[in-house]
Amino acid sequence: MSAPIKETATVPVQRTTGKAPARPGSERSEGVVLNAFSHGFLALWALLIVLPLLWLVLSSFKTDAQIGGSAFGWPQHWSLDVFGRAWEKGIGDYFLNTVIVLVFSVPLTMLLGSMAAYVLARYEFWGNRFLYFFFVAGAMFPVFLALVPLFFMVKRLDMLNTYQGLILVYVAYSMPFTVFFMHAFFRTLPTAVFEAAVLDGASHTRTFFQVMLPMAKPGLISVGIFNTLGQWNQFILPTVLMQPQSGDDPERYVLTQGLIQLQQQMGYASDLPVLFAGVTIAMIPMLVVYLSFQRQVQAGLTSATLK
Repeated sequence: MSAPIKETATVPVQRTTGKAPARPGSERSEGVVLNAFSHGFLALWALLIVLPLLWLVLSSFKTDAQIGGSAFGWPQHWSLDVFGRAWEKGIGDYFLNTVIVLVFSVPLTMLLGSMAAYVLARYEFWGNRFLYFFFVAGAMFPVFLALVPLFFMVKRLDMLNTYQGLILVYVAYSMPFTVFFMHAFFRTLPTAVFEAAVLDGASHTRTFFQVMLPMAKPGLISVGIFNTLGQWNQFILPTVLMQPQSGDDPERYVLTQGLIQLQQQMGYASDLPVLFAGVTIAMIPMLVVYLSFQRQVQAGLTSATLK
């Protein structure tokens, strides 16, 4: 008889990679260093933004002698009279002109841009991608390349130094970014809701305005804030298109133009506090708008990633 075969237990051999295991304390220290670096960078960035704004506002309450003597000194007398002087010297008219233009240009940009982005994002048809890239390509060309033909085009339409001419140009130059942003947002919306609306008999127009557009509210707020900031701070376009064409043509300067005009009108009799007050008046509305809707802006920017 053959002897029984003895079973031998096999012990798995552990291979070594040559790397030492990570210590628990090292990961925690790396996280602390990273957090300290990120928080320090954000604090430095905040100081670089807040300090110039604070210096600008404080300079509005100083006199020319105080600004010339110590630019970083504290105001000696706190008075709002300088804002009244700035308003009377034309800032009020410039502010009103800017508001009139933006009241029409921003909603029109949002409406047309959202409609174009919705069709390009939710419907498949021949030439879809071509039209999409045609819109997006508009953001690749700087404004300066089209100033001369744009001037003659607006002049041929007899819209120089008119609100409607500047409104149409603002809408045209804001469309590429609006279509690009809203196209990406509409593609993240659930298709089931769209299909349910179609099965219930809703028309394409009703589906867009009553179903899809309310769902895109975070994106609309975000792109609306960006368009408002961009059009409010626009300088080169109104400088070219909003110049009086004759002696009887009234001045319709916007805020960015008005601040330059205010500086030129001073001449040698400088009144720097009035200029600082005018810049503060132009700055405060945009700060209020952004701070009021910052949560919606963050939600709109991150919603596409989260979905």
